[in-house]
Parts: sequence; C-alpha cells; structure tokens
Amino acid sequence: MIGVAGLRELIYTVGSARGEALSKVESHTPRIEAPDVVKKGEVFRVKVSVGPHPNTLEHSIRYIELYFEEEGRAFNPVLIGRYELTPVYSEPVVEAYLKLQKSGKLIALEYCNLHGLWENYRDVRVE
Repeated sequence: MIGVAGLRELIYTVGSARGEALSKVESHTPRIEAPDVVKKGEVFRVKVSVGPHPNTLEHSIRYIELYFEEEGRAFNPVLIGRYELTPVYSEPVVEAYLKLQKSGKLIALEYCNLHGLWENYRDVRVE
C-alpha cells in the first residue's frame, strides 16, 4: 500500500521530473491561467490546459483535477472539480469559475494514461 508520502513521489512536476520524464514536461505539465490578485467574494475564471498532447485511445489525458489550498484552513486542499476527458472527442482544456474569501494556491493535477500524474500550482492573492 502506498502512503501519502509515497503518493507524492508518483506525481511529476517541473522540478521533480527526471530521466525520460524530463522530455515530457512541456506536453504534460498543466498550465493554470488565473489572475494573480482577485477581489474577495467576486467570481473569476480559471483555465487549466495541457499540451499540445496526443488525443488517441492509446495515448491521452484522461482527467484534470483542480484544487484550492486556502491559507489558514485546517484541512487542505479543497477539491474544486474533477473533469473526466474522453479520448478522441475531448481536449485537455477546462474552465472553472471561483469565488475566494482567502488567499491560497490553485493546484492542477492531470493524468496521462501513458505518462502518469502531473501537477502544477499558482498562487492567488485575495484583497
């Protein structure tokens, strides 16, 4: 059984990719588009995309998850949404609309059926 620390080792990031995974960073690391600063309680758009990446039955992005790690929250992160993607028909691009009360970190996680889990994050400050 894999514990939380072991699970962390299964997730690739720009900083942790080694060996063959280094050649996959550009096409697998989720890109998060969001404002650096948002107004407390006001809706804003977050876009997460992956690629360019193949989209075949044999090789595709199967899901993207978006989390928010809120400053000062006892239990983090909060799952914002999990977006299942169907090979051939869908593209690995999702949008979510959020309202935040506190600053924190957006975390995107994506799963490629051949190259595993990849993660990226972006800080968002609430004023």
